[in-house]
Amino acid sequence: MAKEKTIYSCSECGGSSPKWLGKCPHCGAWNTLVETLVEPAGGGKNRFQALARSQPVATLSEIEASDYDRTPTGQEELDRVLGGGIVAGGVVLIGGDPGIGKSTLLLQAVDALSKQCTVLYVTGEESGAQVAMRARRLGLSGAQVRVLAEINLEKILATIEAESPAFCVIDSIQTLYSDQLSSAPGSVAQVRECAAQLTRTAKAGGCAMVLVGHVTKEGALAGPRVLEHIVDTVLYFEGDTHSSFRLVRAIKNRFGAVNEIGVFAMTDKGLKGVANPSALFLSTHGDPVPGSCVLVTLEGTRPLLVELQALVDSGGPSPRRLSVGLDRDRLAMLLAVLHRHAGVSTSDQDVFVNAVGGVRIGEPAADLAVLLAIQSSLRGKALPRGFIAFGEVGLAGEVRPAPRGQERLKEAAKLGFSVAVVPKANAPKKPIEGLTVHAVDRIEDAIDVLRGLD
Repeated sequence: MAKEKTIYSCSECGGSSPKWLGKCPHCGAWNTLVETLVEPAGGGKNRFQALARSQPVATLSEIEASDYDRTPTGQEELDRVLGGGIVAGGVVLIGGDPGIGKSTLLLQAVDALSKQCTVLYVTGEESGAQVAMRARRLGLSGAQVRVLAEINLEKILATIEAESPAFCVIDSIQTLYSDQLSSAPGSVAQVRECAAQLTRTAKAGGCAMVLVGHVTKEGALAGPRVLEHIVDTVLYFEGDTHSSFRLVRAIKNRFGAVNEIGVFAMTDKGLKGVANPSALFLSTHGDPVPGSCVLVTLEGTRPLLVELQALVDSGGPSPRRLSVGLDRDRLAMLLAVLHRHAGVSTSDQDVFVNAVGGVRIGEPAADLAVLLAIQSSLRGKALPRGFIAFGEVGLAGEVRPAPRGQERLKEAAKLGFSVAVVPKANAPKKPIEGLTVHAVDRIEDAIDVLRGLD
């Protein structure tokens, strides 16, 4: 009997190599090549004879463009991230750490959607009894929720064809396997093939589908990256399992805005949307404290107020620069700008910066608030009550504008903030009631404004 041929497939990109290598030759990832059996090629020598005839094509300007019909999921924060609700035939991939609440949120959404359309919940990690136990704990009736405990792809596809659901959840894609492949569930080939088959079924039948995916220890979605290219929307669950708050962030969305976030609070009755998420990221100080500055950041289409805290303390010969929720390399760059252009030196000081509430801030508009918080901690003087700031700081010391500055200022004024330091290009053309705006061109101007407010 001939020995079955094997190849080594990369679990990150899906690329293959005839022998094991420490580094994937395609994507450069280390220790990701996994041995798998070579699948027999189909088609035979006459495979080109079976090609279909060419299909008629259309001119782009003649194609009717219509907006997508969306169905609300019953979770307002989830609808915000999705762009307004689920779309018929749309495929969503959602990932997150174990125990963070993926299955809980989807079970709540399935129960709410079951009142207006047919739904199917496919579980490969739990039994039907376990799903029912969770539903009872969350107070869900589940009267119209159809549940299938199965991991065989062919049986799942047959059930979807028989039930014809409008919404289907697959929990999770890593547990499924197809009889057409000999590799084990969770392997690169199985995940790729199962996801492709389910996506084709969703597109052909108009069924909105959600695939739950595992994540690696680095926090990225497990499986080949082609998985993220196949689906229409990619959502990430963020947050600490020890905290009661969760963030759902859209990384890719063909039907809505990317980097949109939904904020949830974990309760004994499941995940509940948070109507005013800015309250989560603001500390409740009785009086203003040194080293604290409020930033108006933009998450997707939503302005959020986040408190940034800085602590400057005497350091040793090798002072530390640590940040939580912000880029550490950018912090080092900002400290150099502060020294060169504003004359404020921290070369012999430890500098710690933290974004309150566990939120991660990736936009450069946080630069000005970070520097003002550091300056406040270094001087030991608190910023005025109701103070906010935003703006990007360049290496030449200039303060650059942030996108959608008017919306940021209006959000701050709505929440009762009264003093703002912003880039000159973001200064409002008309005064905003209750908000005094100081527009600055350079970082030294911002420091002078700060000293004048004492």
